[in-house]
Amino acid sequence: MLPAALRRWLHRPKRSDPRLLSQFFFADERVTRVVAEINGLDAELDPQQYLVLLNQLHLSQAHLLAVIERIMEECIPTQRHSRDYLVKFPEELLVDNLGNHMLFAAECLLAGTFIEVEEAEGAQLRPRARNLLCSLELVRTVLREQSLSQPGTYPEPVRAALVQFDRLFAEFELSYVSSLVAVKSPEEIYRQQEIIVLFCETVERALRSGYLTQEMIDGYEPLLMFTIPRLAIISGLLIYPEGPLSLERGPEQMSRVFSPFYNLLKKIRDLLQVLSAEELCLLERSLCAAESEDPCSPATPPTWGAAMPGAGPPAPWGLLEAPHTTPPPHTCTGRLGPPGAVESPGMDSPQPPRSGPGPRLEAPPGARRSELRSHYSSTKDMLHTLFVCISGVADQLQTNFASDLRSILKTVFKIVASQGDPSEDLGTSKEDGELQVGDAPRVADCPLCHSPTEGAGLRRAGAHGRPEWVPDSTCSQCCACRAPFTLLRRRHHCRSCGKIFCARCSPHTAALPHYGQPKPVRVCTHCYAVHLSPAPRRSRSR
Repeated sequence: MLPAALRRWLHRPKRSDPRLLSQFFFADERVTRVVAEINGLDAELDPQQYLVLLNQLHLSQAHLLAVIERIMEECIPTQRHSRDYLVKFPEELLVDNLGNHMLFAAECLLAGTFIEVEEAEGAQLRPRARNLLCSLELVRTVLREQSLSQPGTYPEPVRAALVQFDRLFAEFELSYVSSLVAVKSPEEIYRQQEIIVLFCETVERALRSGYLTQEMIDGYEPLLMFTIPRLAIISGLLIYPEGPLSLERGPEQMSRVFSPFYNLLKKIRDLLQVLSAEELCLLERSLCAAESEDPCSPATPPTWGAAMPGAGPPAPWGLLEAPHTTPPPHTCTGRLGPPGAVESPGMDSPQPPRSGPGPRLEAPPGARRSELRSHYSSTKDMLHTLFVCISGVADQLQTNFASDLRSILKTVFKIVASQGDPSEDLGTSKEDGELQVGDAPRVADCPLCHSPTEGAGLRRAGAHGRPEWVPDSTCSQCCACRAPFTLLRRRHHCRSCGKIFCARCSPHTAALPHYGQPKPVRVCTHCYAVHLSPAPRRSRSR
């Protein structure tokens, strides 16, 4: 048998060989070379070079893992370990290089380097980390040998090593992430799926009632991040009382997203039941308003903070328990179920079909209705209290459960968005590819929406004039979701319109040849969905 060095020289694959084992050979060779350079370098004498080599090692390892992943997809596609557990992870952890982070954590655990895990959990994770790294070395050895002999086939020893590595990697990934963050239980995942269904039904009802338009949904209007949860609270309490917001069950049986507001939701439900159809419609329309203030508010409305002293959910209902001496006239004379089931002859706004799903809720007896209404000086005061509490609960979801709510809304938009021809949705002409003015939803402060003819002219003429960028110093919050910028939430300019967004609202890349940028650059969701043709698109979002 030939010596290993001679055999490596004789059977070394070519760099132009497209086969995966050949690509693995050079990726593995690069990792080995960088590791050798690091081991031969004195970090104290040349710290700058040491940092450069560490960065090279990180990139080369990420490339090596990507090649191994492609090999497993080609070699053992039906024997891969299930990755269903990823749905339990917070959305922020699901990054492209998560695998490289897992291997780095395994190396730190094995070396005894400090990482953010408890000592007891670290002792339990070390055997898994050791097994994972040993399995990786075995995979690299068998793949290296196979790439030097027959790079086009995968014998059984190679398959067995890959299957073992895939299983150990999945087990370590789940164990390590579970020790760092709280992962969702299967019950919580199911409850959040029920919330997704509730949100979708809420959107369909809002479309039928005229509260929302399909253009707002297809254009991913940022206001919907607040409007949909607000309307869903009313739908969940009145129209679908046995759904995910059912108050007949205890708070421990609700999703963790809404369970902190259990007592507050009961008070909201009781007060919603005394509303007439006209009052309910007025309340829902005010919750859909773009302004943060309630159109039905009194002359000096209390703020959400004033209405909700402290962090406990029951606190806002001190407003409901302050009786007034003059009760307003009684207006609700029947049961309040789905809006279609409420008789409202004087109501001009469009109504959803009368065959609404879910059982109707019995309104409180007449004496109880009068008692609840007697707590308020006027109907406007009562509606304002409901507006403050409902919008307050919904807005708190954006703060306390931002990751869960983003995941829920992302799924909802995928379901309720139009599924037509992409060229028609984007407002592009099938004949010449130019933007058709008026076909695409417009945003008031978008320069391309403000002057669509100019935007189309840039594309047609291939001009290189780039949009004027909004200065960083003049923008303290995301132009889409209005989230304030912090040390962790960074500013990102959209190369298409020039406005500033957070990373969540600008997750796409696209080539902008009309601006002299043939390579993909960052663009916001609005420009990506409205102002760009399908050809140059390349989404960076998962």
